[in-house]
Amino acid sequence: MTPAARLFTAIASLFIVAAQAAPAELTLGVSEGSSGGLDHGRVIAKYGPLADTLGKVLGRKVQVVFAREFSALEDGLRSGRFDLALARPSDYPARAIRDHGYQFVASARPDGQCLIVVRAESTMKTLADAKGKRWVMPETVSYMSKFCRAELRDRGILLSEEKVNYVREQGAVGFYLEQSFGDVGGIASYSSVAKGLDKAKLRVLHRSVAQPYFPLIAHSRLNADQVRAVQAELSALTQSDAGRAVLRTVGIESFDTSTGPRLRALLGWLES
Repeated sequence: MTPAARLFTAIASLFIVAAQAAPAELTLGVSEGSSGGLDHGRVIAKYGPLADTLGKVLGRKVQVVFAREFSALEDGLRSGRFDLALARPSDYPARAIRDHGYQFVASARPDGQCLIVVRAESTMKTLADAKGKRWVMPETVSYMSKFCRAELRDRGILLSEEKVNYVREQGAVGFYLEQSFGDVGGIASYSSVAKGLDKAKLRVLHRSVAQPYFPLIAHSRLNADQVRAVQAELSALTQSDAGRAVLRTVGIESFDTSTGPRLRALLGWLES
């Protein structure tokens, strides 16, 4: 073997050893649901600081992977391609825990709720007054429609027995109410519609029970010590300027590591 060949072989061997020694990257799957509206670059910018925080705790680089479509989120969770996932709506992480070997890490504060809303001048005072009215709800397959339906069921109102107009977007719920095409509707507490109720001259008639919002889950490849370390770091984010900056970038108040039991019970509540 010539000196040049030996040198090339030695260098190649060093690269191979270095590649084998370097810890593999972890993936953080992110889904903002149908209301996100971000492109891949903006998602990386928005969730990159959180990924860096997770990476420091885990001692490995964490790469953000944007799941734009629900099918991509479902595939990533079913196959276990995502080491971590931060996703809404919450039924996707809940199913990943139940069916695909994931474990709870945290959820975002504040929790999510179904808001039952009416026009500001409506004479309805209680949820019972909404029986027999013209309902406007998000499409039946949507998480929030299922959420509101479960809440109303528990309060004695079965949407299957009501006059309901199902619309594709939650924004359309507000529009239908504003234009008097309906009397009462259901929206998510974290939706853009909920943030603009006063401007739209709508008000909240009823707030549902709270359920975990925007859960962060981890595949079982991460051990219990790693999950606890991540939880401790997430819980401490509110205590430093740098941590609060991460939370602001993501758009949440804080992380809650105590909502695991409620997330695990979510599907049973929705489907009962």
